[in-house]
Amino acid sequence: MSRPAALAFDELRVRLGGREVLAGVSLELRPGEVLGLAGANGAGKTTCLRAASGVLRAGAGRIELLGRPLASYARRELARRVAVVPQDAPFEFPFRAGEVVLMGRTPHLPRLGFEGPRDLAIARDALARVGIEELADRSVLELSGGERQLVLLARALAQQPAVLLLDEPTAHLDLRHRLRVQELVRELAAEGRSALVVSHDLSLAARGCDRLALLAQGRVLAAGAPAEVLSPETLRRAFGIEAEVVAGPDGTPLVLPRRRASFSAS
Repeated sequence: MSRPAALAFDELRVRLGGREVLAGVSLELRPGEVLGLAGANGAGKTTCLRAASGVLRAGAGRIELLGRPLASYARRELARRVAVVPQDAPFEFPFRAGEVVLMGRTPHLPRLGFEGPRDLAIARDALARVGIEELADRSVLELSGGERQLVLLARALAQQPAVLLLDEPTAHLDLRHRLRVQELVRELAAEGRSALVVSHDLSLAARGCDRLALLAQGRVLAAGAPAEVLSPETLRRAFGIEAEVVAGPDGTPLVLPRRRASFSAS
């Protein structure tokens, strides 16, 4: 018997501020898969993640998580199965980075319970997997944007979820850490977890994702293997740009936008 989809959207519609942000999105995240969400600003990528995390309620359509309606999950149960890595999170208190990572264990604790040795070990392992053990005792208020992003990723790992929702997880990172995050997400997929990743870096997403879904005006314009989705015609329709798509050294597609004529003279 085949396993149910890790996450499935069926004709999902969401309205925000009187505008239909998602206009019938149908998409499936498979077990052990890394699925990239791409598209222009306002296409509905982050809204998909917010709906999948239970933060936004769909106006119509259906979301299933691990074969069950998302709405059937209690908040703590949902938090044990889904972890979110936002673009950034405002911190108002000087929590140490290690404390923030340990917060990922909260859904697994008994009510009014405290972290035990196993929770501490899981949090330490999450710090080590991301490669930020040296940040454990530093205040998050002292960290750079990229370092905070890595702390948020480690917190998500400490939750031990079946599904990760990552919103531009490499946006604030240098090249070395971008590659490490990409490798780590691939490792988690190899362990059987699934990841839905919003990315504006199409070439990086093509290297790190099994499939890409390109959104435009709240709909899925194309979905499939990166080489199938990233075509000049599809990019023109999604972004309104002219671009060349060439094979990189490892065979994955590289997107090369063409400069507008008005800028080429400079």
